[in-house]
Amino acid sequence: MVIVVNSKVTEYIEYLKYAKKLSENTLISYAKELDVFESYFSKKNLLELREDDIKKFLENLDNLELTSNTRSHYLTVINSFYHFCLKEDYITKNPCENILLPKVNKKLPEVLTYEETDRLLNIPLNTPYDFRTKAMLELMYGSGLRVSELINLKFNNIDFKNDSIRILGKGSKERIVPINETSKKYLSLYMDKYRPLLIKKGKNTDNIFLNNRGLVITRQGFFKILKSLCQKASIKKNISPHTLRHSFATHLLQNGADLRIIQELLGHSDIATTQIYTHLSSEHTHDEYLNTHPRAQKKEEK
Repeated sequence: MVIVVNSKVTEYIEYLKYAKKLSENTLISYAKELDVFESYFSKKNLLELREDDIKKFLENLDNLELTSNTRSHYLTVINSFYHFCLKEDYITKNPCENILLPKVNKKLPEVLTYEETDRLLNIPLNTPYDFRTKAMLELMYGSGLRVSELINLKFNNIDFKNDSIRILGKGSKERIVPINETSKKYLSLYMDKYRPLLIKKGKNTDNIFLNNRGLVITRQGFFKILKSLCQKASIKKNISPHTLRHSFATHLLQNGADLRIIQELLGHSDIATTQIYTHLSSEHTHDEYLNTHPRAQKKEEK
């Protein structure tokens, strides 16, 4: 993790780690951005900065040609830091409170169609690795798991009796998600028959999904496998493991699932994060309308 010199910044990062239980990746991101912020004001006390100082820093970010998303995140982090300082009575006013966030260009995530999903999941099953990959794909799409949640699954996370999986998500938040019959079938088959064939002598792990060295499969390893499968399935979209999670949520919404239920299944702490899928579903509805309504279809000019 980036080491920050300012004691209040260090205290804030520790607060995020132990009180808010943010993930390691989030802590690293916050620490890096506060390190940049602190370096910019190396000759000033952060607790004495005013609104104009913060605006000058943000203008400097503009000069670096950073994206609106990145600049917005910087302000969010800085504002959160000063909110913490205000709560701890280190300052009497948050210098960010009247500064508006830069407009963010929201890009909707890529989602697979039903037909593309079928093509991707319908892989040939010849080797133990094929059965492992099949179980991973079905589980990721069937239960909406993050790739980190998927590769970290252990035997004691699986409850076949109750058709559920215990997930330790972001910020060490635990949730229980259902497992469907197809996922259950291939996961059980892999665990019972094919995983033992992947175990190497001297290698011992409780993790379910193993690579060709008998170790836990990595995010990068799974990503490469997914890219290769997309090429074989003639899927031209820019796909990542997270695409299966997006597709899971979008397909649920398109088929009438309640947004609150989807929020719970995905482990989102804020419903606003889940609401992006309503936009994706609206796009799908619009496309289906144009493709199916007789008055909406383009007619050839006479």
